[in-house]
Amino acid sequence: MSSISFPKDFTWGVATASYQIEGAWNTEGKGESIWDRFSHTPGKIQNNENGDVACDHYHRWPEDIALMKSLNVQAYRFSLSWPRIFPEGSGQINQPGLDFYSRLVDGLLDAGITPYITLYHWDLPQRLQEEGGWPARSTAEAFVAYTDEVTRQLGDRVKNWITLNEPYVSAYIGYLEGRHAPGHRNIDEMLSAAHHLLLAHGWSVQPIRENVGEANVGVVLNLSPFVPASPSKEDADQARIGDGIVNRWYLDPLAGRGYPEDIREHYDHGEEYVQPDDMEIITAPIDFMGVNYYFRSIARSESIPEEENEPREVFHNDEFTEMGWEVHADGLADILERVHVDYSFPELLVTENGAAYDDALDKNRQVNDTKRIDYLKGHVRACGRAIEKGVPLKGYFVWSFLDNFEWAFGFSKRFGLVYVDFETLERIPKHSATLYRDIIRHGGLMLD
Repeated sequence: MSSISFPKDFTWGVATASYQIEGAWNTEGKGESIWDRFSHTPGKIQNNENGDVACDHYHRWPEDIALMKSLNVQAYRFSLSWPRIFPEGSGQINQPGLDFYSRLVDGLLDAGITPYITLYHWDLPQRLQEEGGWPARSTAEAFVAYTDEVTRQLGDRVKNWITLNEPYVSAYIGYLEGRHAPGHRNIDEMLSAAHHLLLAHGWSVQPIRENVGEANVGVVLNLSPFVPASPSKEDADQARIGDGIVNRWYLDPLAGRGYPEDIREHYDHGEEYVQPDDMEIITAPIDFMGVNYYFRSIARSESIPEEENEPREVFHNDEFTEMGWEVHADGLADILERVHVDYSFPELLVTENGAAYDDALDKNRQVNDTKRIDYLKGHVRACGRAIEKGVPLKGYFVWSFLDNFEWAFGFSKRFGLVYVDFETLERIPKHSATLYRDIIRHGGLMLD
C-alpha cells in the first residue's frame, strides 16, 4: 500500500464559525448580531430557519472537544462572536461571553488541540450596523478595540489568530447582492465595506503582536481559479474580471500593490473611503495567508451571444455538491500554487475545504458519505501536489466539523464530518470522519 505523506509539522484541523454552531443567541448577556436580525426577518433564510439554537455548541462544547480528540484532530479553527463579548460592539465587555471562550480554549488545550481563533466570521454586532456597519470607518476602529481586548484576555494561551474570514463575502454578498446579512444592495456600500474590512485587518495586526507572545497572524480569503471557457478574448476578459473581483481585489492590497487598476475601472466608482496611509496599513506583514477553496469558476462571456462566441473547450465535471458547486480538486492545487508564485506570503493554510451532500442516517444510524470521502481524498492529494511544487502549505482544515446552520440555506446543506440531528442535537460521526481520523493518524493519505 502506497501513500501521500505530509511533513511531520503539517497541521490537520477542522473549522467552524460562531453563528453557525453556537446557538444561545441571547444567552448570558450576548448582544444581537446582524445574522440574528437577518435570520429573524421572514423570507431571508430557507424555511425561515435561524441560528437561535443551531448545534448548541455553547452548552455542548465539552462533548464536541471529546469528539475532536477521538478523531485525532490537531487544531480547531473557530470564530468568536463579537456581540457575545461586546453586546453593543464596543464599550462595556460582557464577561460571561468572554469566559465561555476562555473555557473553550482551556478545554482544547487540555485535549491537546491547538486553537486557531478567527476574530470576525460575519456576525457583526447589530448596534454597529445601525451606526453604519462596515461601510463606516468607525466599524473598523471598533474592531481594533475588540481585537485588543480579546487578545489581551486569550493571548496567553492562543498563539494563532485570523483577523477576518472572507471579506469578499462580507462585502459583496452582504452589501451588494443582499443574500447575506445585512442584506443591502448598494455598490458604494460594498466598496467602502471591502476597504474598511481590509483596513480593520491591517490595524489589528499590531495589537495582536503586542498582546500575544510569538503570535502567528493571518487573514482568510475565499479564492477560486477563473478559467476561460474558450480561447476567445471575451471569455478571457470575463475570467480576468471575475478573478479581479473575487481574488485580486483582496490579494493585491494585502500584498502591497493597491487595488487592481482594471477592476477599479470596471467598478468606475469614487474611492472617497480611502484615506492617506490606508493602503500601507493594509499591508501589515502577516505570517500566513488562509485559503478557503470550494470550486473553480469557468468564465463564459455574456457580452456577446453564445453562437457568436468561440466554441467552449472547458467544461464542468459531472460531479457537483449539494450547493451546486463543481467538484474540482485540481483547482485547489492551482490556486495554492498561483498565490505562492504571484504573492509570496510566508506560509499558506487551507483554512476551509469541504462539501455539502444529502446525508442521511441509515438503518444502523450511520452515515456512509462516500461522495465526501472521495472529495476529501481528492483534495488532500491536491494539497500534496502543491507541496511537491514548493508551495509552503502548512495545514489543512476541513469545513466543517459539524453539520450546521448554512447561512441563507438554513439547515438544508450538510457540510459536517459529524452528522447533527437538529431535533435532538445528537452528534454522529460520519464515515468521512473515520477517513479523516486515519489521514491524521498516518500523516497523509493511504492509497489502495
